[in-house]
Amino acid sequence: MDQHFQVRVVAQTPNPQQLIWLSAHQCVCEGAAIDDSLPDEDKAGEYVVKHLLAGNRGHYSPLEAPQISFSVAGLNHRTMQQITRHRIGVHFSVQSLRYTSDRFVKVATIIRQALDKSERLADEQLSKVVFEYTHIQDAIEQVIYLRPEGEYNDRVGHKYYYDAAERMCDLQACAVSLMRYADKLKQGYSEEHAAGLLPMDTRQNWVMSANARSLMHILDLRAAKNAQLECQQLCDLIFPHFEKWVPAIAEYYLKNRWQKAKLAP
Repeated sequence: MDQHFQVRVVAQTPNPQQLIWLSAHQCVCEGAAIDDSLPDEDKAGEYVVKHLLAGNRGHYSPLEAPQISFSVAGLNHRTMQQITRHRIGVHFSVQSLRYTSDRFVKVATIIRQALDKSERLADEQLSKVVFEYTHIQDAIEQVIYLRPEGEYNDRVGHKYYYDAAERMCDLQACAVSLMRYADKLKQGYSEEHAAGLLPMDTRQNWVMSANARSLMHILDLRAAKNAQLECQQLCDLIFPHFEKWVPAIAEYYLKNRWQKAKLAP
């Protein structure tokens, strides 16, 4: 997995399994459910699994009560586009490409400083700089994501190999894009206009929040083996936090739904 991909918890409902139990109990309680004694968090989790999840009984609304929020950093724009298709019970605040530009300009400056200032920029010169200087490669990959070298499949199952030489060519293309972007800003273009030059796999950060039910739905669709690779990796990063937050529910989910769930019709 890419070293820059990162998911951290910002905030979460405390005792979430108790809250789900309370919400479910209110449906069958004569009085106010809060007046009854609460089971502890572990016992509440066991109840949720047995009475709400197991057997597909369909009473999922109590799972919408607790919410967890994540800071997602370093993932690529295409993954952001995929994950923000989820709208029910989910919130997203995404880093703007209209109002942020410093990180791209800084990398473009690093690239230009490595070029021979006495010569006009040529493809051969740029290729040499990107190939020879690992700090430039690292700088580019701090703001733009490229898949690692390896074997991949397309959407119909055809296999292909993404080799080191091809990846280096892509790094060079990214370098050109970043320098053109910086030039546009220097010429007075707006960030919004210049952003059209940035690659689709430009890294973006976002904050996302989801209730337990909606988060499981995201995992259903995006952890699936036919989901975009980076979406699967995002789910891999989210799940340990989900497991720590609602352990009984996560244990049931891992056994019964992880990469097994029916996709949305």
